[in-house]
Amino acid sequence: MKALRYFGERDIRHDDMADPKLESDRDAIVQMTACSICGSDLHIYHGHGFSEDTGFCVGHEAVGEVVEVGRAVTRVKVGDKVMMPAAVGCGACRSCLSGVVNNCENNASGCYGLSARLQGVQAEAFRVPAADMNAVKIPDGISEDQALMMTDAMATAWFGARNADIRPGSSVGVIGLGPIGLMTVEAAFVMGAHVVYAIDPIPERRALAEAVGAIALHPDEAMERIKEDTKGRRLDCVVEVVGSDATVDFALRCVRVRGTVSVIGVQQSRRFPFPLERAFAGGLTFRVGTCSVPEELPALFPLVQSGRLKPERYISHRLPLSHGADAYDMFDRREAGALKMVLVP
Repeated sequence: MKALRYFGERDIRHDDMADPKLESDRDAIVQMTACSICGSDLHIYHGHGFSEDTGFCVGHEAVGEVVEVGRAVTRVKVGDKVMMPAAVGCGACRSCLSGVVNNCENNASGCYGLSARLQGVQAEAFRVPAADMNAVKIPDGISEDQALMMTDAMATAWFGARNADIRPGSSVGVIGLGPIGLMTVEAAFVMGAHVVYAIDPIPERRALAEAVGAIALHPDEAMERIKEDTKGRRLDCVVEVVGSDATVDFALRCVRVRGTVSVIGVQQSRRFPFPLERAFAGGLTFRVGTCSVPEELPALFPLVQSGRLKPERYISHRLPLSHGADAYDMFDRREAGALKMVLVP
């Protein structure tokens, strides 16, 4: 079969790869019908990945059709249309059974496409371990595009907004307007935010945030505007969706006394100088972490089915898998309005 494989910095190739096979009675094989590139995939693309491996298949966002199941699989069957949450758990421990798959007590396989340990999903087909847990049937009223966006991006946006303690009437800042940041803006409004300041240097992304009701600001003007609008009080809640030291520091400076900062930008910093004295004096709540997609899906399905959340609007490009290297380059350069890049067989 064909797959997108990582061979080094900025070297993603559409290449031959062995067909996936069942390795356990609990596995399933899924034929990919659509997959997408996540912002965190760019860490790997830039050569700052999560392992030293090369040659592995990348990607952790996909939907598809089940084509083979192991003897112990009971919740999905051949022919089912399924979505694959990015994090992969064992499906048997207490954390997995409560939906907190990213805290799997048996460590399972972590996430698709981070190393050779578990191949990614930007491929014509892929193996799903513990399929009863890790392959979710797409509900009625959810399109394939919507399901694809909920495998990671929309769920992470909802998680980030939930961790920010957004309440009806809250003032909210969202720093970084990639697909997850834009969906965080929408999530904040659904949770009752009175005003959302959407902060990003790219004009086209600010325009998308304005289209859903946010006050869109360039980072250079954001702090002054927020101070002016709040009479120096600053914001109740801030969600950071970039993952750099500078933007985390900016988030901490945007929030009010006893406010909440939620960091969901993928972090690889090892020495962030956290301003503990200021946070202590201000009584700040600071949360950081990754999303467990299954934990968020019960809330998200009805919101998407009813049209209150529309994650599919942030799909900007649809390209064949064979053009995957070009898609990565375009996404990295932010060319032609590149936002969410979807790849199809």
